[in-house]
Amino acid sequence: MKNQNDLNLSKASKDFRGKTEFQIFLSYFKPHIHLFLLDMICALGIALIDLTFPAVSRWCMYTLLPQKAWRTFWLVMIAVLCAYVLRSVFTYIIWYWGHNFGILVETDIRRDLFRHIQDLSCDYFDNNRVGQLMSRLTADLFDITELAHHGPEDIFVSSVTIIGALIIMFTIQWRLALVIAVMIPIFLTVVWRCKAGMRNASRHVKKATASINTDFESGLSGIRTAKAFANENAELHKFDSANSSYRNAKYEYHRAMGRFNSVMEFFLCTLSVVVIAVGGALIMRGELNTIDLITFSLYITTFVNPIRRLAVTSELIANGTAGLHRFVELMRTEPSLTDAPDANSLTHVKGGIEIDHVSFAYQPGRDILHNVSLKIAPGEMVAFVGSSGGGKTTLSQLIPRFYDVTGGAIRIDGQDVRTVTQESLHQNIGVVSQDVFLFADSIAENIRYGRLDATMEEVIEAAKLAEIYDDICAMPQGFETNVGERGVLLSGGQKQRISIARIFLKNPPILILDEATSALDSVTEAKIQKTFEKLSSGRTTIVIAHRLSTVKNAHRIAVIDNGQITELGSHEELMARNGEYASLVRTQLFKNI
Repeated sequence: MKNQNDLNLSKASKDFRGKTEFQIFLSYFKPHIHLFLLDMICALGIALIDLTFPAVSRWCMYTLLPQKAWRTFWLVMIAVLCAYVLRSVFTYIIWYWGHNFGILVETDIRRDLFRHIQDLSCDYFDNNRVGQLMSRLTADLFDITELAHHGPEDIFVSSVTIIGALIIMFTIQWRLALVIAVMIPIFLTVVWRCKAGMRNASRHVKKATASINTDFESGLSGIRTAKAFANENAELHKFDSANSSYRNAKYEYHRAMGRFNSVMEFFLCTLSVVVIAVGGALIMRGELNTIDLITFSLYITTFVNPIRRLAVTSELIANGTAGLHRFVELMRTEPSLTDAPDANSLTHVKGGIEIDHVSFAYQPGRDILHNVSLKIAPGEMVAFVGSSGGGKTTLSQLIPRFYDVTGGAIRIDGQDVRTVTQESLHQNIGVVSQDVFLFADSIAENIRYGRLDATMEEVIEAAKLAEIYDDICAMPQGFETNVGERGVLLSGGQKQRISIARIFLKNPPILILDEATSALDSVTEAKIQKTFEKLSSGRTTIVIAHRLSTVKNAHRIAVIDNGQITELGSHEELMARNGEYASLVRTQLFKNI
């Protein structure tokens, strides 16, 4: 049965399809609404203090200074000073708790995104590179975080300040306030058009960033290969191409940002000129006095900070909405393989496998497997052999449902693999492949990955069964030795044996060994072969091998060529038939002479 988190994630996935990007964005505020409200209250406090100062200054100039009310004047100044102390407290809360709010939103978004990426099917990762996904998990989410924290706060503070200042200015001199009020919508319209250009430019930058991250990941992962072939200049040329695309995208973005800032600076300068020009005319006509003009100037100064803040916020909105778009786009990507609504858990597995007229194609119209049928009894060992590209590995990957068949069906103990949960299917099938992946962690943790609750004694026993125990003990830190990135600090044979130890620890009822001993020397291979025989006893085992000497003891051997089973039988039967299998055996014997 799925746990509550899985159910919540399923519901969230539906919400991503049924909600707008803005609604999705706001949904991440709900769990942390108390921090968001605290941030908004403090922002409101700052806006009110900023609005109060010009009004207090005007009152002092009109009343206290002419009357020389020294005591009251200094009390007012002390009160203003206390207000600014309180303002600094509000600022601290906004910067600390407000940023914490943004981090919490980012953490929730990143968790949902990573969980969704885990749910995507293998074919998605066949067509999308790691660097692109890394960009979405890091740079894009950082921009969303900045938008979550600063966006609502800056828009709220700026709106309250500008609207509040306008209201107060209308009470002082409505004609001058009206001129300013007419200028603001014109300015905002121009700004909105500039912001649209910044948003589109920001999306191009993010795509370029994902591309350059991909080249980073590829170049760094393949650095040894590049050195081995002395192709560093070729790799540098490929990187320069991506780097140039990124540079050009940034040029486009900075051009849009430059237009925006030039418009903003022109408006701010013009605003001050208009206030002095119109205010001076009103003074000469006797409709405004100097104190009120000074007050207007103070409010214009109060305008400047919110408008500049809106300029920064526009950049945040451009980057954040671009990041949000890419986030939602990925979250709306449906996995090609999903559990059926009524899927059951696969339990009490005996290991019977039925491959029933199976066809498969990675791309429509280009079949890899053609109408393959095979029944494997519980506890039977069956070997898949044949030339490279014949479909052996592809067929084995259909059993744990890494991909879905395009025709026919695969059943385990009579149950179609499409009618059981993928989690339970994977729990009951152990896979050891030729391409070993080790995490950048200790040897013990890499072995324990086969069963996360395993004790250290069980880890040691698995290592002994995989013939890696002596090698580990010879290392300086033993089982706590770090294997490096993708196991780079270990030999190929050691990495392979650690992956085999995982399977011993997992102890599944069905084993798939895809060239599992290909990286081992003959002596170690012979030892592990005996251990495999013990492990496979009573279990269903599928062995894919090019070394035909390793599959002689299989109950049956299936020769797969061009996506079809061309021969099937025991080693003795196939040798007596003197067909394709016998030819493969003789070829390998000839090579070994």
